[in-house]
Amino acid sequence: MKGFLLTLIFSIYSITTFAQHSDEAINLKNLGIYQDSLISLGKKMINSPEGIERKNANYTFIRTLVAALKIPHSFNYKFDSLKTTSILNSPDNRFRVFSWHVMNQDGSYRFYGTIQMNTSEKLLMYPLEDFTPFIKSPADTVTDNKKWYGAQYYRIIRVAASKPYYILLGWKGNNVKSTKKVIEVLSFDREDHPVLGMPVFDGGKTRPTRVVFEYTRQASMLLRYVPEQNLIVFDHLAPPDPKMKDQPETFGPDLTYDGYQLKNGRWQLIEDLDMRNVPQATDEGYTDPKIQSRKDKSALPSVRKN
Repeated sequence: MKGFLLTLIFSIYSITTFAQHSDEAINLKNLGIYQDSLISLGKKMINSPEGIERKNANYTFIRTLVAALKIPHSFNYKFDSLKTTSILNSPDNRFRVFSWHVMNQDGSYRFYGTIQMNTSEKLLMYPLEDFTPFIKSPADTVTDNKKWYGAQYYRIIRVAASKPYYILLGWKGNNVKSTKKVIEVLSFDREDHPVLGMPVFDGGKTRPTRVVFEYTRQASMLLRYVPEQNLIVFDHLAPPDPKMKDQPETFGPDLTYDGYQLKNGRWQLIEDLDMRNVPQATDEGYTDPKIQSRKDKSALPSVRKN
């Protein structure tokens, strides 16, 4: 009798395990199919010459991504072949951020994204809705995911302060004259809803809730994190002529560097950094849209590291 019970239990366990593995295999296959569709749509969002084609591809992309993320355990699927979209996991694996852009016909940009929480239950995510045109003072505004100061992120940093938060470094293409980059602050309230912006930057004339850089579209700007020194380093931007100090679309790097260094949960401004003491590297994880477009076109029919 005991032998029969053991055999029965083993059989049930084997069937259950087989069914689980079978479900996992089906989920992986479906996620792979969705990824292939997203890759194709992403190339259309970047490369299609007509604005309406880019926008239509984007709307289909959003619906396809949501369908993919509804698949059980999708959080563990990396989508690492999807190059037109930035996907950043938080260092504590609590969530990940998807972000991407679509260029408008006038050369400006609109940004899209979502925060997917790491949950074993049904999909929990917070769509990011680009509210940029209506945010008149981004440096002193705190918002939520429905009023997002849009950007395409390429670096995420967790700060273990009394109230933990995350720093996001992002590229924010602006218009035909200028480009922007942003240091965003993401935290979560007591109900685990995202909050964007927090006055954790010290050393300037104000304590901004986020830091925004604007510079001429013809220039490149360094903005990266140096983990060995808990340091965010960036080019100092200056006008070509003092008379143009109120025209940020003319600004460019002046070959000096500033930074924010983490001290006691806050970021202290350091001016005139000695770059000989800072390890050299390019911004991680972010592809220039123009460079990627050229690569795509050279390989198939078909994002910017400054």
